[in-house]
Formats: sequence, C-alpha cells, structure tokens
Amino acid sequence: MARGLPSTARLAHFCQKLNRLKTLEEPTMEKSLRRHLTTLELTLLGVGATVGVGLYVLMGTVAQEMAGPAVIVSFSVAAVASLLAALCYVEFEARVPCTDSPYLCTYVSMGELWAFLVGWIVLLQCLISGAAMARSWSHNLDAIFSHNIRSFTEAHVGIWQVPFLAQYPDFLAAVIILVASGYVSSGVRISSWVNHTFSAISLVIILFIIILGFVLARPHNWSAEEGGFAPFGFTGIMTGAAICFYAFVGFGAIAASSVEARNPKRAVLKATAISLVLVAGTYILVSTVLTLMVPWHSLDPYWALADAFHQRGYSWAGFIVAAGSICAINTVLLNIFLFLQRMVCAMAADGLLFQVFAHVHPRTQVPVVGIMVLGVLMAFLALLLDFKALVHFLSIGTLLECTVLPTSIIIIRFRKAPSGSQDPDSPEGTEQASPEPGQLRSALRPYLRFLGGCRPRAAVAWALGVLVGSAITLDCVLVFGDSALNLPPWGYTLLLLLSSATFLLSLLVLGAHQQQRRQDTFQVPMVPLTPALSILLNVFLMLHLSYLTWLGLSICLLLGWTLGPALAENTGLTELDMSWNHLQGPGGMAFARGLE
Repeated sequence: MARGLPSTARLAHFCQKLNRLKTLEEPTMEKSLRRHLTTLELTLLGVGATVGVGLYVLMGTVAQEMAGPAVIVSFSVAAVASLLAALCYVEFEARVPCTDSPYLCTYVSMGELWAFLVGWIVLLQCLISGAAMARSWSHNLDAIFSHNIRSFTEAHVGIWQVPFLAQYPDFLAAVIILVASGYVSSGVRISSWVNHTFSAISLVIILFIIILGFVLARPHNWSAEEGGFAPFGFTGIMTGAAICFYAFVGFGAIAASSVEARNPKRAVLKATAISLVLVAGTYILVSTVLTLMVPWHSLDPYWALADAFHQRGYSWAGFIVAAGSICAINTVLLNIFLFLQRMVCAMAADGLLFQVFAHVHPRTQVPVVGIMVLGVLMAFLALLLDFKALVHFLSIGTLLECTVLPTSIIIIRFRKAPSGSQDPDSPEGTEQASPEPGQLRSALRPYLRFLGGCRPRAAVAWALGVLVGSAITLDCVLVFGDSALNLPPWGYTLLLLLSSATFLLSLLVLGAHQQQRRQDTFQVPMVPLTPALSILLNVFLMLHLSYLTWLGLSICLLLGWTLGPALAENTGLTELDMSWNHLQGPGGMAFARGLE
C-alpha cells in the first residue's frame, strides 16, 4: 500500500467512529449539581431567558420589514413550532437530565459527527445572539441619552458603507459583553440572583407597556391606508415566523437547568408549558400594542418599543421602556453565558473542543478560559457586524437544531432501551416478555408480510430517512412550487400528492413498529406523528428564510468542517494517520475521545 494511505481496517475503524454513540449510562459532569430549583424558579428562568429576545430584538425588525401588524400571526405560528420542539426537549430531559440538551440528544441518537455539527451550530448561535443582544442594549442606552453616543462615534470614527458591517463600530456593545463574561466567571450563584432581579423588573415593564399601549392604541394603524394588517402577505408572515422562532428559545434554558431541579420529571414539563404560554401571550399582546400605537412602517427596529412611545409624545415612557429593555437584555446575556459554560465543558470533556476549555476554576467552578475566549469573539461580532445581519442569522441555526431533535426522539423511541433504564415499576420478567422496540407489531404481521422479513429496526431506519426526505420535498413544493420551480398546474399537483403520500406512508410504516413504553418518565404523545409534524413545520419555516441566511449557515458549517483537523491534533488523535487531514472534518477530531 502506498505510504501515507490508511489500511482498509483503519478506514473501517474511522468510519465506525463516525457513528459512535454516547450511551445513556455514561455519567455527565452535571449530575453532581445540587437539586434546588422549583417549578416557579424554572418558569422564571425560562421567561427571563426568552422574553427579552422577542420584545427588544426581533419584534421591531419583523413588524417593520416582514409582517407588519401580522407579526401577531408570526409569533403564534412560531409558538406552535416551539411547543412541538419543546415536547421533544422535555422527553429527552426526562430520560437524561443534562445541561447541553441539543448536543447530547444528537450524541446519544445519531453519533459524534452530528453531535459536533449541532454543538458547533449552538455555539455560533450563542455568539451571534449575544452580539445582537449587546447591540440592542447599546441602542436602547443611546436612546436614553438622545443618541449622543452614536453621534460622538460617527463624528470621531466615521460611517462605514460596507455590507454586513455596522455603520459605525459599537464599542459600548463590545464592552457590555466583556463585562458580562467577566461577571459570569465570578460564579453561578451571583449570576442567578441577578437573573431573578432583572426578570422581575422586566415583567413590571412589560405590564406597563401593555396597559399604556392599549390606552394609546389607534385602530386606524391597521387600516388599508397604512398598508393593511398583512402588507407582505402569507410569505411575509411565514418569514416573520421563522425569525420569531428564536424568540422562544427559553425552553432550552429550562432544559439546561433540569439537572438542578428538585423534581425534574414533573417540574421541567410544567415550567416549559407555563413559560411558553406566558411568553406567547406576552408577545401577542405587546406586538398588538406596538402596531396599534404607531404605523408599522414608521418603527425603528433597533429600539421599536421605546421609539413608539417617543413618536406618540410620551418620551418619559420611552425612557422607562428603554431602561426595562436593558434589564431584560442583561438577563438574556447572563443566560447565554451560563448556557455557554455548560456547553463548552460538555463538548471539551467529550474531546470535541480544545481540552483547555474543560478546565474549571477551583473556586468559582466556571470554565474561565472558554468563557473569556468566547466572550472576546462575541464582543468582536458586536463591535463590527450590523444589527439586522445578526438578527437574520439567528433563527436558521435554532430551527436546524430543533429539526434534529424530533428526529433523535424517533430514533430513540424505536431503539432498544439500554440495560438498567427500564421502568422500575414494571414487574420482573416484563422486559423479556414485551416485544423489542423496532420490531413489527405482531397484530400487523399478517397484513405487512413484506416488512416482516426485514432485519430488526432496518425498516424503521429506511422509513425515517424517507420521512425526512419527503418532508423536505413537500415543503419545497409548497414554498417554491409556484415561483422558483415554474411547474405547470398538473406537475405541481402531482408532486404535491406524491410527496404527501410518501410522507404519510412513512408515518404509517413507523407507527406499525413497536416503541419503547416507559411509565417513569414523560414521553411525547402520538409518536411518530408529533415529531414528524415538528420536522415538517421547522423545515417549512427554514425555507422562508433568505438566501443570505442560508449562505451564512453554510459558511458556519464550512468553518466547523475546516476546524476539525486542528481540534483532532489538539485532543490527541494519533491512531489515524494525519495524512487523512485532507478529509477536512470533525471526523478527525470528533472521535479522538475513545480512540485507544
């Protein structure tokens, strides 16, 4: 064999590592944390981590550029999609309490390669989200000081006219990120106390906005003279829903803290449901108030709520709202950093990031190196990138994560439960007597004999692949059938019927197989229908995002794909010949852990 080329055995071993799964029995570093959080505290955590994003960062942009007053419908559709994803989160958290849920879900069900890609996307989303939060924080503080900060910076630095870049460097946004990263590095207890304080202030401000906003409401602002209720049509509403989806990521904070809950099996489900209802109701009420106070096209997306009160001559109310937005954004920033420190520790401990990121300070129990490095990167993004560009890049990564999650739930449901994870309430011998998950139901074998000859779980794997493929095809036909595809009516109808029939047939094949049934944990109802609807709706929303957003996602994935060999060398990948670096991927890095 030529020098430098790996043997067939090494190649097979390499591909085997690409699919290495993390078993449910493997201990995680978070299980030693003290269980002290109640349902109320988890609910406040979810509301605090969610409400600031939608109100002060996304609402103005969606109303002014995408949906108009129909932003109400956009938030409602996003809430439904978030609820489906949240149910999958809760089931997985009930099975394996952890603080890095999207990453671990993928690791357990789909393997290390996909786990790295999802973890990489989550980290990038956190960086972009933190940068957007900081820029919104800066704009609201600047509004309190009558935009003197912006005028001073433009006068002494100048105005940039470069795509994707801000008109001027936002030094204040960069500073607040550095301060927040240093603050979180001081310890979780202090940050949690500040989180509750800021959440309480934010809720008071929201009540103030709703009450005074309805007093100042003008129904004329929804009339046809101002553009109507849905000036951008159905496409604009769905595009707004895709952007608004990121406004409901707070249930991820609940899932991340479930390991510290007193009764995670019940508390996480209740807190997730309550927080989603509260947040969705808040978004609908506030967006109604916002678009009734002033015409949607006159809003300033950088500080829309405060600007609406200024336009109506209530400058004092605008100052209060700006101050409240700063408190809410502080809460979101702290939650982003708290989530980052857990993700960084988990990925570094698994060998999927630089090992130095897993080093925890002995006094604060915080990965100081990882937090400070990511804090500097986040500050750099906030300093240079345009606010609108940051907002448009936020949602696609979250939608992709929440598409992988229901797929993982389906995989786990039809997989044999690991030993020791059976329902403790079941009588002895039940495990041996009950049908194995992934096998065809005995009652249906006489009618589905062509599936009975398949290997166990082989038909499930094929059906799941067809389900995802048909969901993507169906969504593409629905979104692009009349425009980009240029199909005749009969071709459009035929494609629509074929993709719909394939989707339903794959659902029926999955439903014909035995699933795991456990009484000791929460399980998503109506599997595989509920996860399948989540996949279908998430992909539908993703396809409404702009080409620029998809380009940004592709660049991020390419960056992670290129970074793989460097991480592989850092984590000690020595078994495979390094001439395989031309593979350029997390394959070299993602499986350093466990290569003896």
